[in-house]
Amino acid sequence: MDTVTTTPDQPAAAAIFDQLKQMITEVIGEEFAEEMDIRPTSSFTKDLEMDSIEIVAFSEKVKAHFGTRIDFTGWLSGMDLDQLIRLNLNDIINYIQECR
Repeated sequence: MDTVTTTPDQPAAAAIFDQLKQMITEVIGEEFAEEMDIRPTSSFTKDLEMDSIEIVAFSEKVKAHFGTRIDFTGWLSGMDLDQLIRLNLNDIINYIQECR
């Protein structure tokens, strides 16, 4: 799957980013999240150091919050390992905006 390079709608993207950041904080714990600089360009593996179990928990939160139109797990399953390693919050923001 190709990486999406579109520029997200800024107000909507900011609101989605805030929600995703809150979900990440819930998954990894507030004490760890406070030590990290979570940005839209943060990658899950390198920057946030999330393991596969945490990513699955995060994807369940995305599905619960944004609804079944956002098939986050299905979208992730279509990616190869390199794409998953490079995945960042901007990719997810773009995906959510495309699905709405």
